[in-house]
Amino acid sequence: MSGSGRTDLDELTHRDADWSGLRALVAGLGVTGFAAADALLQHGARVTVVDRGNGTEKQETQAGILGILGADVRLGPEHVEGWPEDLEVDVVVTSPGWPPSHPVLDAALERGIPVWSEVELAWRLQPRVGAAPWLVVTGTNGKTTTVQLLETILRTAGLRAIATGNVGTPVLDAVQHPDPYDVIAVELSSFQLHFTHSMSPLASVVLNLAPDHLDWHGSLEGYAADKARIYERTQVACLYNVQDERTERMVEEADVVEGCRAVGFTLGTPGLSMLGVVDDVLADRAFIQERATSAAELGTLADLARASGGDGTGTPPPHLVANALAAAGLARAAGVSSAAVRDGLRAFRTDSHRTTIVAEHEGVTWVDDSKATNPHAAQAALYAYPDIVWVAGGQLKGAEVDDLVARVADRLRGVVLLGADRAQIATSLARHAPEVPVHDAGVADHGDMRALARLMDDVVSSAAAMARPGHVVLLSPAAASLDMFPSYGSRGDEFADAVRRHLAGEERS
Repeated sequence: MSGSGRTDLDELTHRDADWSGLRALVAGLGVTGFAAADALLQHGARVTVVDRGNGTEKQETQAGILGILGADVRLGPEHVEGWPEDLEVDVVVTSPGWPPSHPVLDAALERGIPVWSEVELAWRLQPRVGAAPWLVVTGTNGKTTTVQLLETILRTAGLRAIATGNVGTPVLDAVQHPDPYDVIAVELSSFQLHFTHSMSPLASVVLNLAPDHLDWHGSLEGYAADKARIYERTQVACLYNVQDERTERMVEEADVVEGCRAVGFTLGTPGLSMLGVVDDVLADRAFIQERATSAAELGTLADLARASGGDGTGTPPPHLVANALAAAGLARAAGVSSAAVRDGLRAFRTDSHRTTIVAEHEGVTWVDDSKATNPHAAQAALYAYPDIVWVAGGQLKGAEVDDLVARVADRLRGVVLLGADRAQIATSLARHAPEVPVHDAGVADHGDMRALARLMDDVVSSAAAMARPGHVVLLSPAAASLDMFPSYGSRGDEFADAVRRHLAGEERS
């Protein structure tokens, strides 16, 4: 028996509604699952949590806390293999890692039981009056950098703001913070968007689109459709990437609030109702009254060049410029002044492992872009430099690299390959860059940190042998890290440590 409860979900649109008696099944006990269950319990809902269980001390602790609060927590594979027939359920709140085809979610949908993301729940748990506006970001790549840029700009403008969602802090925690925020910058994955139904952001953006997570979505069309959901019900401005026409089509097809504007951002000269670049200036022709004849200055390329750890004399990577324009557009839609945008861009520093300069020695620059876990992300970094010794490889997750290699072949001065799917990259290099020297560093056992350090020492020494003054040694793997490393962060840290050892003459034996 399911879906026959008394709770009218259409009435649960704010935290002051009557949530008592809601029968909720929370699918997954991770960071977001724990936050969702905790929030529902606080508002009087009856909560059951199911998870395969990973046996970790943290999950056992979380399960214990939720049990004390009144939740029915069921850990073990038997609880996620199908629908819990002993329960009556009004709504399922799912963790983003669970695909729609998961047996529990599939059974819920077959029974007509609504499935919400934790983002949907967060939107419905905002206060009835005075809720902080949401500025929301998605895209295949650049989401985290953009929301972090946006957070810096908003705080520089004197607003109490937080970057949340897929970036770290669950959005549920942000909307329920006892000291309310003025505005919330939300990074959303396609997983989170799939089961988000009523969100109405102040402004929204899809940064770009490239094939990713197709195993979860089933097709590129399904993936794109979930990304496009971010524009639905947007109130003030839908920002799109002029260089990616698919994002403009998404805006054209979105059902937005009347009066919402379409605003483009471009690496070229901005047209009317766009943000872009004029000479070395980031310019706004969208959020000023005189936009037909003039533009507002939002900062300079030199301001952004410092963000990656440089001295401001170089040229920032194109993807960073695009992310900055998107963040600036969202902030301007929220009423932030052009001066505050400029000051925020000057204050910003990129996250670790995203085109982060590790060292500069004898004319060679060493760059950690370990966060490039797919070919599209790697392309952004590879386009940023003219002469590259490329460190690549890992888990490709079914992604194709042939097109990427063909596009960047003329920039490559050497390649060092590592990881499980390195042979696929080697095949593409043989086809499109046969004259470029390639070193195969191999693979190490997952989690064997001593072996991984030795492997990375080999990577770095081989790259150093190929590099010449003026070259950039770029770790931009185009692949996930979990074949060998605990995370892309760990991969980047090992690379940086190996670079420092090499430059200090302390390479491991």
